[in-house]
Amino acid sequence: MGGNSGKRRSAHSYGKLDRDGFIHRSWMKAQGYPADAFDGRPVIGICNTWSELTPCNSHMRELADYVKRGVWEAGGLPLEFPAMSLGETQMRPTAMLFRNLLAMEVEESIRGNPIDGVVLLGGCDKTTPGQIMGAASVDLPTMVISSGPMLNGKYRGRDIGSGTDVWKFSEAVRAGAMTPDQFFAAESGMSRSRGTCNTMGSASSFAAISEALGVALKYNATIPAVDANRQAMAHATGRRIVELVREDKRLSHFLTREAFENAIRVHAAIGGSTNSVIHLLALAGRVGVPLSLDDFDTLGGAMPLLANIMPSGEYLMEDLHYAGGMSALMAAMAEHLHLDVETVSGQTIGQQIAGAEIFNPAVIATPDAPFKQASGIWVLRGNIAPDGAIMKPSAASPQLLSHRGRAVVFETIEDFKARVDDPALEIDASSVMVLKGCGPKGYPGMPEVGNMPIPQKLLAQGVTDMLRISDARMSGTAFGTVVLHVSPETSVGGPLGLVETGDEIVLDAAARTLNLMVSDAELARRAALRPPEAYDTTRGYVALHRRHVMQAHLGADLDFLVGSSGDEVKRESH
Repeated sequence: MGGNSGKRRSAHSYGKLDRDGFIHRSWMKAQGYPADAFDGRPVIGICNTWSELTPCNSHMRELADYVKRGVWEAGGLPLEFPAMSLGETQMRPTAMLFRNLLAMEVEESIRGNPIDGVVLLGGCDKTTPGQIMGAASVDLPTMVISSGPMLNGKYRGRDIGSGTDVWKFSEAVRAGAMTPDQFFAAESGMSRSRGTCNTMGSASSFAAISEALGVALKYNATIPAVDANRQAMAHATGRRIVELVREDKRLSHFLTREAFENAIRVHAAIGGSTNSVIHLLALAGRVGVPLSLDDFDTLGGAMPLLANIMPSGEYLMEDLHYAGGMSALMAAMAEHLHLDVETVSGQTIGQQIAGAEIFNPAVIATPDAPFKQASGIWVLRGNIAPDGAIMKPSAASPQLLSHRGRAVVFETIEDFKARVDDPALEIDASSVMVLKGCGPKGYPGMPEVGNMPIPQKLLAQGVTDMLRISDARMSGTAFGTVVLHVSPETSVGGPLGLVETGDEIVLDAAARTLNLMVSDAELARRAALRPPEAYDTTRGYVALHRRHVMQAHLGADLDFLVGSSGDEVKRESH
């Protein structure tokens, strides 16, 4: 009875031979656990973001059962607990507003409960980053299982990609090239199974990053959600997390500077989502690894595109898996990686990818013959973005990477929606669309609206891309010549807020500059006339968020969450 005499965290609850130990064990036995379940087994928490409001994660209960099989098999005690689920396609005003709230919940759930290690079940865009951020601030042995991508979409005999083809079809309808009936007919064929977007959106990007960071097993990013091999991987994860607890290898053991460098380079090679920049910066802040916005350009800005996956390419995540997955892609770029970085599998990155083959060179390329020379994340600076802005060259139009044009300004997203299709709007293909008020604090939460739809009258003329600038984010499934995450945001007095319609803007992406061709004196005059942002938020999480959220170039975490509080809780509950 309660013979756990080890040093594990769970022993402080289940190993006590006193009144407190009686309470902890007795109430757990109400669920049908035998007495020997609490006699020294590693207790593994399974942090599950399952939700029917998050279609990407709607099969996570089933995956949790396979994790439990592995935990029991390895001699551990699996205990599943819920965490807030952030459905990117369902939540308003934006799931990003709640990433930090999820991180807080995960952190305190792990710290407050008698567990020795944790498996994070996430998938949809903000769930996995939020979970890892929270887990990192406790620092127990931790492993990640992503929900996996959905099957390839199908429409009229061809594959279609979630998100990416939504944007294309929507523009085609607005241009008169596709009928509404055809548009809605694609709706059922696009999402054919459970799982995350089948393009290289934010979810798939961070699942791939989890592999590159070494905190998930091989093929985590690419096994389709409904493939039995994902269940097998969940089973293997359950076994391995018990071993990690016995080895006392905590999350910080794997999240080193070298691991982050690998993640940034892999992210560049896959044409990953711009959202990953914010998440990696926030995660680095949790574990105390020095990482800056400039690192994304320095480490990955010259990396060519090796994954021919939408939106930067032609294929989908299911195809990437059959072509060899992330192991094959990372093996192809091995000379750019720290191969001695250890992973949760017990192998180094080098050992894990050794012998991996590319089975379809149309999907995975090599650095000497890439799909595109320009990939990664480019970091821009200038008088519009003194703290930086980013763009994704693999999704941009090459002819717009050096551009000078007249600004057409939208003060809010509501202003944009009201005027973008107004035939009287003075705009042409050379104009620069500027959207304000969509940063972390101002929106609030920094929504995915940076890839502004092109005005209908220009679509009718055959215009397919324009330079667009905002302090917002964009979906990882989106494409176009879009400058994002302008920092500081307009709502805190950032100079993007001073841009007026008719001003001239110059982008020189090769030189990494973005400037407003207005004198300093004129900008100072405008700044003096621009009143400070007034918020009507006085209660609840949104008020907390607005008071404490940091800017995009710092990861948009809450300032008081940076760093770690560790796993120790000294006081008893009774």
